[in-house]
Amino acid sequence: MSIERAARVRRSPEAARENILAACEAILLEQGPQALKLADVAAGAGVANATVLHHFGSIDGVQTALMTRMIRQLVQRIAVDFGQHQDAVGRVGAGARALFDAFGTRGGARLAAWLELTGEARRMTAIRQAVQEVAALRMQLDSPVDETAVQDFMLVCVTMALGVGLFGDTMAELLGRPPERIREIALDLIEARIRQETGG
Repeated sequence: MSIERAARVRRSPEAARENILAACEAILLEQGPQALKLADVAAGAGVANATVLHHFGSIDGVQTALMTRMIRQLVQRIAVDFGQHQDAVGRVGAGARALFDAFGTRGGARLAAWLELTGEARRMTAIRQAVQEVAALRMQLDSPVDETAVQDFMLVCVTMALGVGLFGDTMAELLGRPPERIREIALDLIEARIRQETGG
């Protein structure tokens, strides 16, 4: 009696990388960044360890690529959100909500913190490029706006989103507040700052 083997799925290099990153993100969301180990990522993607190494070089390469992917998706979402609002307050508010979603519900804050705490923060260079792209888009839509001021403001927004993503629910629980309250306060502060800046 012959045993039938499941046919191997042949993917393009791009599809293979995306499959691995999707598995990596699922592990990140379910178990946290400390669980992003080569064998687990490979098993989650249904590939051999060597396949992961072929595409990313190391588990560090997978983590860096995942952070870059998450940031690229965030920039794309912000660009779409910007296009759906006619005023600066609406645009920045929508962009800030996308930012808080990325660093909260999708595990971005946990991965960024893990990279920072393990001395690997230099691998988050995609954040710098993303800030520059979003700042350029905002200056294009809300001209005249000072580039340095926009980048400084975005630095504060990213830092707030990281903090809320990491500690918001825990601090709210400790202080007897609803878990979403810190996010609401942070977004209110961001929108108030834009109203002040634009006179809106």
